[in-house]
Amino acid sequence: MNHHVAEAEPSELTTYRIHRVMAEAWSHTALRDSLQVVADGVVELVGFGVAALSVLHDTGELEVVAVGGDDSAREELLGTFSPMAGLAEELAVAEHWGPRLRFVPHERLSSAVGTIGWVPQYEPVDSPDAWHPLDLLIALITDADGVVRGTMSVDLPDDGLRPGAERRRQLETYAEQAGRAILTAVERARLSERVRLADAARKVVREASGQLSTDALLDAAKEAVVDGFDIQGLWLHTFDADGDGPGRLHSSDGAQLRLEPEMVALGEKIARACWAEQRTLVVSPRREDWLLAPAEHEAVCDYLASVAVTSVMVVPLGAGQECSGLLALTRDDSDPDWSDAEATAALDIGHDLGRALLNARLFERERRLVDELQALDAYKSRLIATVSHELKTPLSTVVGHVEMLGMDPDLSSRGRTSVDAIGRGASRLHHLVDSLLMLAKVGDPHNVLDPAPVDLGAALRETAQLLEVQAETRGVVLDVDLPEAPVLALGDQDELDQLCTNLVSNAVKYSVAGGRVELGVRRVAHGPDVCVELWVTDHGIGISEVDQEQLFGEFFRSTNPVAVAQPGTGLGLTIVARIVERHRGRIDVRSVLGEGTTFRVELPAAPG
Repeated sequence: MNHHVAEAEPSELTTYRIHRVMAEAWSHTALRDSLQVVADGVVELVGFGVAALSVLHDTGELEVVAVGGDDSAREELLGTFSPMAGLAEELAVAEHWGPRLRFVPHERLSSAVGTIGWVPQYEPVDSPDAWHPLDLLIALITDADGVVRGTMSVDLPDDGLRPGAERRRQLETYAEQAGRAILTAVERARLSERVRLADAARKVVREASGQLSTDALLDAAKEAVVDGFDIQGLWLHTFDADGDGPGRLHSSDGAQLRLEPEMVALGEKIARACWAEQRTLVVSPRREDWLLAPAEHEAVCDYLASVAVTSVMVVPLGAGQECSGLLALTRDDSDPDWSDAEATAALDIGHDLGRALLNARLFERERRLVDELQALDAYKSRLIATVSHELKTPLSTVVGHVEMLGMDPDLSSRGRTSVDAIGRGASRLHHLVDSLLMLAKVGDPHNVLDPAPVDLGAALRETAQLLEVQAETRGVVLDVDLPEAPVLALGDQDELDQLCTNLVSNAVKYSVAGGRVELGVRRVAHGPDVCVELWVTDHGIGISEVDQEQLFGEFFRSTNPVAVAQPGTGLGLTIVARIVERHRGRIDVRSVLGEGTTFRVELPAAPG
């Protein structure tokens, strides 16, 4: 295609019209509409019957995006693609008519080179400078770096002649004006595309990052990506993360996708290679890719054709060194080709979605682990309860016979010593069984707490009375500080009684002779919340910092030799911690080795 201008200098009116046409082009936001205005302006002002504007895509192809003038030319050319390499081959023999204009006379065209564009049907005029239907006149549109961004070609000069020197200069001027409009429109379109894709990426990150379920995350991501990239469909394949299956394949339209194992393996190969190179891969019958062997490329294209897809952009998903899956964005013949901006945005989404997917998987693994631990804990509680109940019966028999033997007046001195020893052992064993049963009760997640108002002051007073003899035996004074009014906590009476007993008995046990144990309870307010605080303070042997870290562990005994010498099961404080946890309370320990220990427990207060 070739174009022609008038020989006279452009008048002020003509110049005004050119600038008006350019200003109108710049005011359009859609690239094709803007360039159509330019093409129509060239036909109107320059003096050619046809003007065609093409934009160079990242794929190396020129797409005709606007055609002005002849309707048959518009119908045949608009939307067609041609390789830039083919045009460059023709331009190799072109005459340079200026910085932009290239003219290829028909007699220089090689028979091996196909004609680029539309060939008009008309008879040349009778002149040595007659315009031939196969003559090619084209202006290269370049950016500030000299990189070709598009072309403007013209045909059907109104006088039927090849342009002379003056016309060439004028055409170069008009080509420069048109080139500015083309570059502006292209840059605006690319900026708009980048903004659109950035919004899509932000939407994906916003919607996906809030999902802690893999399925919910993928559902949110699919909708955001399809809307943001204006694509036909989306396939999302997540790789197996735990070695328990081939991963999952999702489709944006909900269709059930079936892939042969060979295609699944090929997809994983593509994704991992793309992640390693940090780039995407476009597979299409009309373009080569940088990764696949010819047979692999053909296999993918055959599969795409079987599901009515023309091209696919494969985007790797991952985080750090791990590739966790792929996005396959699909388009058909009616969609534009993939751009560099889309590839960049898609790769960013692959990173963001990969991180969100990793977080969701970690959360799911943790949730599975928690479920397994809870199931194990429930099993342990049932086991402890069962074993403890089974021990109760023979233990009661032992205690009963010990009491009978102790009442026998004929029992020898040695026999009585043995019976007393058996009695002490049975008593310790009975205490252990009771502790195990309580531990099983407060540790069972299926044992739902039924809270009721409990007078914690009364419970602490009764505990002090029960342990008064033990305290006097050890030379320890119990100092009880209780308000006159009841202090009501919300909880289980038996469990809170056990909590008081365990804390006070521990304080007495680990106090020194002549020591004092201070205990009390009160209501405290933390802003709008009111709770009940219970404290037990001793001035005994204290607890080391190392032991404090494990203090509430099951069967934990202190490393302090003085503490080890005292009898115990290592379950008392474990039971206290479980009770506090069940009551949604808080426990705090302050201790200095050799100086004493304070336990503070906060429990929800009963209303009123």
